[in-house]
Amino acid sequence: MGRISGPLLDRIDIHVDVPAVKFRELAGEPASDSESSADIRDRVIHARERQCRRLLGEKIFSNAAMTPRMIRRHCRIDAESEQMLERAMTRLGLSARAYDRILKVSRTIADLEGCDEIGSTHVAEAVGYRSLDRTYWT
Repeated sequence: MGRISGPLLDRIDIHVDVPAVKFRELAGEPASDSESSADIRDRVIHARERQCRRLLGEKIFSNAAMTPRMIRRHCRIDAESEQMLERAMTRLGLSARAYDRILKVSRTIADLEGCDEIGSTHVAEAVGYRSLDRTYWT
């Protein structure tokens, strides 16, 4: 991680630290409470359809391609989410670029859940996906 610059890492939407899987877990039975690949595929297809409908006149097809102006239009959050995001930005020392990326990821999480509005749980999850932003830099 020391070889990756902060500004480069800042341009990546989702950062997740994935620990190694223990051999016993690899050799064992899959968890019975996990979502099937077919169910996940259906959720992704529906989320992409939502994005296409929302962005119909924008000449783009996904949340990831939104410009800052489009983000302000399509990624509005309530006051509670705004306060939470402000605290996270201050506490983690996140950049303006990270702010926009968090909003786009929040929008995608809401789309995957079938929600029209971005809620505080969506913002909190998106902030969690920025964990590598400062974990290795502070």
